[in-house]
Amino acid sequence: MTAPDEAGRRPGTGPEHIEDEGRWARAALAGVAEPGDCPLHDFVSRVGGAQALAALRTGRGLAGLAGAERYRARIGDADPAAVHGQTVRAGARVIVPGDDEWMPGLDLLSGLGVPSSAPPLALWVRGRHRLTDLESSPVVAIVGARAATTYGCDVASSIAYDLAERGVVVVSGAAYGIDGAAHRAALAAGGTTVAVLACGVDRAYPVGHEAMLERIATQGAVVSEAPPGRHPSRSRFLTRNRIIAAMSDGVVVVEAALRSGALNTAHWATQLSRHVMAVPGPVTSAMSAGPHRAVIDRGASLVTDAADVLELVSALGSGGQSMRRGEERARDHLPADALAVLEALPARAARDAGQLAVAVGIPLDAAIGALGLLAADHWVERATTGWRRLPRRE
Repeated sequence: MTAPDEAGRRPGTGPEHIEDEGRWARAALAGVAEPGDCPLHDFVSRVGGAQALAALRTGRGLAGLAGAERYRARIGDADPAAVHGQTVRAGARVIVPGDDEWMPGLDLLSGLGVPSSAPPLALWVRGRHRLTDLESSPVVAIVGARAATTYGCDVASSIAYDLAERGVVVVSGAAYGIDGAAHRAALAAGGTTVAVLACGVDRAYPVGHEAMLERIATQGAVVSEAPPGRHPSRSRFLTRNRIIAAMSDGVVVVEAALRSGALNTAHWATQLSRHVMAVPGPVTSAMSAGPHRAVIDRGASLVTDAADVLELVSALGSGGQSMRRGEERARDHLPADALAVLEALPARAARDAGQLAVAVGIPLDAAIGALGLLAADHWVERATTGWRRLPRRE
């Protein structure tokens, strides 16, 4: 793997039409407003990162930027050189719209027209995998409660492990509970997993997941729209969820309370027309109330394992899996008349063909034909008083 250059990019990955000045201006502006800020995003998209930064510094050329003064109050913190240095020290790279590593799904956020829904001004990525390398595989987010039950963690681990084994990228938020279970299972399967943080990629949050995040950076990627050094906050967790949804083909809610970040992620997924899936649980569990309401209120698809998830989000499942049913039995392949005749035969008594024809409601010759087929396949045998079943087969 080619090492990142001093700008935090891998050689040949940055588009020629985006100069470093504009890249690092965007990165600096990411610290001026809260994530998902629509007015600033639209202004930067219209005039470019470098010109937007200059306009905010001088107070000139701000026409069309609503609430410009609130951004100018924080503009002193917008230092491209400082952000560049922080990024290098974090061992990260910055990607911006137009880069070939930028995931197109992120741009869909700009069309939602709801507060805090704007695409990121920039993303920091720490890890070996380039984000666009993920596009060749299905990407599934697995989210849920921090205070998860043993049941929830077991189900999340099982689904994540099986998906990762099949080449599906597992995305989550690196929190305790369901998130951590999903990440660890994907790592254990030798698969690729992505952690999307509400703080800088140089910070381990929660601290107890520091070692796990290091493994994720080795086996996948750690991503954030917050500049290095930035602390998380409640609002940033909620806006972070839109990125999890935008990066994914579908979101699986394993366990969640009725008011939870996991259901917030499902909401973003609905807005983006992503598949929303929910794992059922005990009706007596508060942690299963969220998934159950997602099915009832949001039309989420009920899933119980990785096969269910793949059927919804992956070409691997399209047309390749029929509706699942119980264990297949030999009698499942019997023609309808033969099955009806077999079921009309008493367990221990014999009946003649005429009696069976009347019992089943078919012509006598059809009953005789069915008995012949059943005899050839060793389901029945002729007795002195009629036909009887052979020892039980399924």
